[in-house]
Amino acid sequence: MNPPRAGLSQETQWAYPKALSLKGIGLFCLIIAILLVTGRNVEMGRMVQLTASAVSVTATGQGESQVAQGLSKIGTSLWPLQISETTEVGRIEGFDRARLPWLAHIETRTKQTQTLNPDTLQMDSVSETAEYLVEPLGYLRHVAVKLVETLEIALWGTVIAILISLPLAFFSASNMAPNRLIYTVARSIVSFLRAIPELVSALFLVLAYGFGPIAGVLALALHAAGFLGKFYAEDIENADTKPQEALTAVGANRIKVLRFAILPQVMPQYIAYTLYVLDRNFRMATVIGLVGAGGIGQELKGRFDMYNYHHVATILVGIFCTVFVIDQLSARLRRRLF
Repeated sequence: MNPPRAGLSQETQWAYPKALSLKGIGLFCLIIAILLVTGRNVEMGRMVQLTASAVSVTATGQGESQVAQGLSKIGTSLWPLQISETTEVGRIEGFDRARLPWLAHIETRTKQTQTLNPDTLQMDSVSETAEYLVEPLGYLRHVAVKLVETLEIALWGTVIAILISLPLAFFSASNMAPNRLIYTVARSIVSFLRAIPELVSALFLVLAYGFGPIAGVLALALHAAGFLGKFYAEDIENADTKPQEALTAVGANRIKVLRFAILPQVMPQYIAYTLYVLDRNFRMATVIGLVGAGGIGQELKGRFDMYNYHHVATILVGIFCTVFVIDQLSARLRRRLF
């Protein structure tokens, strides 16, 4: 080691850290071993092989690839997007010709159907004429309504999560909890809520509340409460102790210390966490809808089960556009607040 420079003591002299050490090399080897074992279990080698084959077939146009064929089939099935909606007039209850939806019109169509002739016992082709209500933007409007419902589910799931997580965060913080028992119980509740995925809780809540948005709101709220409770509590514990000690010295109780010494420090992080949870809740609301918890996910599953892939593509584009708008609004809000 070089001798210490003039004016610097031995204790304050800084030295370059070692690039490699036995401990670092051992940890690196352990990580590589874990990745190799787990990669074999989840077929990472096969994934690389199939992906490389798909890239090669796409680039050269020669050979066959399971992945390339599957992706090509998906792409052709999803296009074009379904925008309009056509419904037979006879199936619309309470149909009023004088009050058609915006841009809608009625068309008369003739279609050929096969019926059994009782005399000849042969299938005969019969022409049938029916009236249809054609809405050029009908399905797009339907998707927009479902996306708004999904946003409402995410919003209320976030609001309820905040109401649940705030008291849990207070009692889960070691510097705020009245005693060790309450701290342990609160931490256990936070961990329990965070450990249950939204999809699992939605399955049980659908059984309790039935199909619809109620199950979705509660499923999102419970899981998000565990997430927010953990991070709210950790920010309370990591807040600067000097303002807290000053207020405690003049006789302030825990509530006043939290209000005047801790919340001003942690509020920016709280807002950032809450905006992230709102964004995440919208994305998860589309997933829990697959089990009947309302929103656009329920429509997505229904169309997918009926092989209406053009409708599925419209839903996916709508979800992407909504997530993009929410992300932009959240970024602008964070810039204004901070």
